[in-house]
Amino acid sequence: MRVLREQTLYQLTFLPRMFPINSYLVEEEEELTLVDAALPYSLKGILRAADEIGKPITRILLTHAHNDHVGALDALKEELPEVPVHISRRDARLLTGDRTLDPGEPDTPIRGGVPNQLKTRGEVLLREGDRIGSLLAVASPGHTPGSMSFLDTRNHALIASDAFQTRGGVAVAGQIRWWFPFPAMGTWSKQFSLESARKLQKLRPILLAVGHGEMLKQPGAAIDRAIAEAERKLKRASL
Repeated sequence: MRVLREQTLYQLTFLPRMFPINSYLVEEEEELTLVDAALPYSLKGILRAADEIGKPITRILLTHAHNDHVGALDALKEELPEVPVHISRRDARLLTGDRTLDPGEPDTPIRGGVPNQLKTRGEVLLREGDRIGSLLAVASPGHTPGSMSFLDTRNHALIASDAFQTRGGVAVAGQIRWWFPFPAMGTWSKQFSLESARKLQKLRPILLAVGHGEMLKQPGAAIDRAIAEAERKLKRASL
């Protein structure tokens, strides 16, 4: 596991050379918020990082319910039974393995690895605008129907999870980067992803932290280019 720090964020990267999967520890004055639970074997690395920082994990936030973001969740709850798990109301259902679509959602199959044997359930169901410590919940559907991003209101660092990727090049969810195509392959709706990317663009983050790839400082220009490319490709696909 590799640990990098930028301001209030600690990026924990598992399989950094092969298939980088990121979790984040967000530092508050007296506690830590864990964002995403990576892979089943990630428990020890997450707890070790928190121990080295010297503060307890008091919240677990899930950006979405794909296997590579919830892998260590059951093990974490066994170690930290009093720590509540937060997830969007929509992806709480996906966390149980339920891939059914809601009325009005695009009739496109939900892609990517969805858990079917997790015991842990969402305990705090998030909505747009909820505050979790210093983080603001921002609905960003597309990769999954209930994907969430989190903006640190102290410094405008944005944990966008798979709404963007930086591995293989900055891209909006659903747009393939051949050096690392997996986030695109696991995306549910390219159109919703584009709309969410535009929404996150308007937040003007000073740091972009994603599920797969390095953290990016001053990401505005890179986000603009990624959105413009996604717009061009979706426009061509509709002709």
